[in-house]
Amino acid sequence: MGCHETKVSDVANGKGTVTQIEVAVLLGVCRTKAPEVAHLMGLFPTRHHGGGWWQEHGARQPIELRTAFENVSASKKIVSWHASMVPFFLQTADYVREVLQASATIPAEELEERTKAHLAMQKALPRKAERVFFVHESALCLQVGGPQVHAWQMQHLAVTANQPNTAIRIVPSARGAHAGMAGPFTLLTFEKYEPLVWVDTENSSLFVESDDAVKGYDMVVKTLKDTSLSGDESRELIAKLSETAWTAADEYAGLRAPSAGPVP
Repeated sequence: MGCHETKVSDVANGKGTVTQIEVAVLLGVCRTKAPEVAHLMGLFPTRHHGGGWWQEHGARQPIELRTAFENVSASKKIVSWHASMVPFFLQTADYVREVLQASATIPAEELEERTKAHLAMQKALPRKAERVFFVHESALCLQVGGPQVHAWQMQHLAVTANQPNTAIRIVPSARGAHAGMAGPFTLLTFEKYEPLVWVDTENSSLFVESDDAVKGYDMVVKTLKDTSLSGDESRELIAKLSETAWTAADEYAGLRAPSAGPVP
């Protein structure tokens, strides 16, 4: 390429700047297959050097979020926040389906394929990665799907909250306004690369990379930590909500049983 090896190293590690022509030459040297060349060259115009990048997807997100998948699979720590539903990486398959079914833009025929892609993203997170999830109490009280779907989801949270590399912290409704009201996000930290923040919308993905922006999200995380219940308190609340959910599921199942007669 006629470049100093330091520049090539920086490009390979996501540091420094590179032109679109240099990307094309590098892909040629690497004998990259045509579909991958088209994908990467298509991403280049959306790249904003020094600050991150914004991927627009059209009417809805693609079935597979490749950029997010690659970043997640390389991460050593993940910090995620969500106020209106269970965080992405903690959702059960049934919960995922219910969320997708409620979408206004996702076709019904893509439901199962998207569910599989979602679960594959969860599995992409390295097993040894540190995981910290902040979630608002109201999201856990929201019944997504039927009583049994909700009960299984709460049980999954109760089990996951006791894993050694996972922390689930709940922001209680009684605290009122909180630092996460601007919206959900996922902060990813890496072994070799600079940290970034991944933010999803209905039809686009934003990857925030600038130091100042990432520091801003760090401040949000620290404030959420101060606002949320402790780890022990969060586990106790999750266990309580799980027990309540299973009681409601059992009562609902009893109402639907043939011996119980028609549901009022």
